[in-house]
Amino acid sequence: MLSFLAGGAAAAVAGCSGAMTGGRIAGSARPESAQGFHEPVPTSTPAPGSGLSGRFRVNALQRIAYPPLSGRPAPQNGGDLFLPEGMSELPIVVMIHGGGWREPIGLGYMTPLARDLASHGVAVWNIEYRRVGGGGGWPTTLTDVAAAVDFVADLPHTVPAPLKFTGVHVTGHSAGGHLAAWTASRPRLPAGAPGSAPRVKVKTALTMAGVFDLSTTGFGDEWVLPFLGGTEATFPERYRIASPIDLLPTGIRVCCVHGVEDKAVPIEQARRYVAAARRLGDPAELLALPGVGHQEFAVVTSTAWQSARARLLANISR
Repeated sequence: MLSFLAGGAAAAVAGCSGAMTGGRIAGSARPESAQGFHEPVPTSTPAPGSGLSGRFRVNALQRIAYPPLSGRPAPQNGGDLFLPEGMSELPIVVMIHGGGWREPIGLGYMTPLARDLASHGVAVWNIEYRRVGGGGGWPTTLTDVAAAVDFVADLPHTVPAPLKFTGVHVTGHSAGGHLAAWTASRPRLPAGAPGSAPRVKVKTALTMAGVFDLSTTGFGDEWVLPFLGGTEATFPERYRIASPIDLLPTGIRVCCVHGVEDKAVPIEQARRYVAAARRLGDPAELLALPGVGHQEFAVVTSTAWQSARARLLANISR
């Protein structure tokens, strides 16, 4: 899953390395905990005509650290905030990258998508989190994502300009799609489970080639076992807590955008999730894209991303 990105993630986005700044805007003093965060990202707004599909210019990248739910901050506990110029009240989308829940793929390949989405008049919080091989896995990957989403409540007090969010939405690709659907289900988590008792209420979620049932992925030995630390027979509770299909209903609109030709994460994952959600009364929907596979969603000029972006914006505006 997403192995095609492993060799090209660093080159997917032009720009220079920046450091997370411990809750402050890039350019201020860099704390020790942020020293190792070096995803390549753009540092300035492209000129008009540079390819952004929306009508808004996008402010320069703001790299911000968020506190983890427990333990010491890690280099990966941060994200990139993109804002359309001239707006102080706007919805915010939390964007979650994929990569099989493991290193070395980080948020860099989602940066063009985040910037493009922001050009349509929404704030985008493109988050990083610890993955298998980089201090993550069970339960840290889940708690980092939960912490990054909850930090949306603090973002207006972190940036220098007046800012108010009118709604929080989540989206993600592949393993990030799994984490987006899981985020939508956090209110259903049992007390004490990783990510339970969310501070921030999510209004909608959109997944791109997402994973919903970790017990029937078809690639468990390679991807799910390292993520959850063992088999379902050994850790049944971990699978129930981490599988969005086991946490229904969410009570919110979850749109699953999936390529019919996806060989990495078969579309049956999305079909089963949407059918189960609808049986329980959720307004879930499936947007099946003929001729689309898995990796196309990571390309900002693709029809796959354009379709996902259009549906995401439509759901936000409902």
